[in-house]
Amino acid sequence: MLKEQLAHAQKLTALGELASTTTHEFNNVLTTIINYAKLGQRHKDNETRTKAFDKILLASNRAAKITSTVLGLARNRKAGQEPTNLQELIENTLLLLEREMNKYRITVDKSFQPVPEAHVNGNQIQQILLNLLINARQAMPSGGRVMIRLAYDAENDMVDLVIRDNGAGIPADKLPRIFEPFYTTKSGPDDSGKGGTGLGLSMCRDIIEAHHGRIRVDSTVGKGTAFTLKLPSANKARATRPTAAAPIFATLASPIGSSVAPLPFGD
Repeated sequence: MLKEQLAHAQKLTALGELASTTTHEFNNVLTTIINYAKLGQRHKDNETRTKAFDKILLASNRAAKITSTVLGLARNRKAGQEPTNLQELIENTLLLLEREMNKYRITVDKSFQPVPEAHVNGNQIQQILLNLLINARQAMPSGGRVMIRLAYDAENDMVDLVIRDNGAGIPADKLPRIFEPFYTTKSGPDDSGKGGTGLGLSMCRDIIEAHHGRIRVDSTVGKGTAFTLKLPSANKARATRPTAAAPIFATLASPIGSSVAPLPFGD
């Protein structure tokens, strides 16, 4: 019961942290709509009005996407796991963080290989994505790059999701403890009000454990950190129903599987 309450509290924390970001983003969309509506009023020619209508429609669709993504995170989706398109889930999550990444001069690189649907709870995986992406942003206070990669581990029938930054990195003596509840390497929330509770990575571990997956971290001080999530494909979940969760582990450089090599840093 306490674990469920803690998970719910972490979810509310994530929503609270997103409130400012999404409010600003929504305000930008409304400004675009208002400006193009005024443009359409001032100009009577069909070409200008068509352009204005196109821009208004584009901005409105973006606003609807932001709203539906936030509502999806806030609502209690199905408690179980189901076939989920991870690329779509990643894109929706990045939509919520786009303004924040731009504000802190973070470039997001995406490498999406063809992968099968994963057997996951979309809401929970989105919470992990938000946590890891915000952690990556905080590790690069002067700007940097985040790489998000999707790949298929055919041998194990798992989908690999990698989030890598080129930030400060985690000291070797602290790395084994990062999944412990209430343990944090941060001094507290930053100027954006995010981070420092010590609950985020603990929640990530519990979620991955419940999915019968694995989570791995590779980190080098001064070069960056990479988190790799291995999640069962929908086909694997249908074929086998495991009764025990795979272990959660944190390493410095040991390989995950034959199809995923440790990520180099600093390139």
